[in-house]
Amino acid sequence: MTSHDTLARIDADLAAGRVPMARQRLRGLIGSFPDDLALRRRLGEVYRLYGEPAEAGRWTYLEEDRDPAETAAFEARYHAPHRRMRALAWRGPEAAAGSAFARARLAEVREECSGALGRPVDWDMLWADVEPDAEEGGKGVLAGAGCLLVVLAMLGIWVYGLVALFR
Repeated sequence: MTSHDTLARIDADLAAGRVPMARQRLRGLIGSFPDDLALRRRLGEVYRLYGEPAEAGRWTYLEEDRDPAETAAFEARYHAPHRRMRALAWRGPEAAAGSAFARARLAEVREECSGALGRPVDWDMLWADVEPDAEEGGKGVLAGAGCLLVVLAMLGIWVYGLVALFR
């Protein structure tokens, strides 16, 4: 399916009130064309219809005429520079951006992330080596504790069954 066909389906979804479907299709297009600022703006407008100011700010972050309240909501949600950089879902060099403002904004985010991590980063790097936030690390500890609890419970049931079998 071409991007033109997908855009036609997005228009049909919006006309029919299927905002989540339109949003999903736009996210897919941005995954294929991350440097298309018009698609990003359109997704920001869909999130605005959906009542999500932080996500609207995320997708219009590279626009010069963006809403300052939405930008602030995006920056508050993605407070760490590496999270903000990841959330923008940009790939490739800043030079591929369609406007001077977007190029400057991307460079600013990348430099802020480099400073916070203490090493240079670029938009194409793998994020596996970026340290998680404390809140993300806490989720891993909770998941590990939950798995341990399940294993201990299963072991207890097994031992109880074994003891009952030989009585």
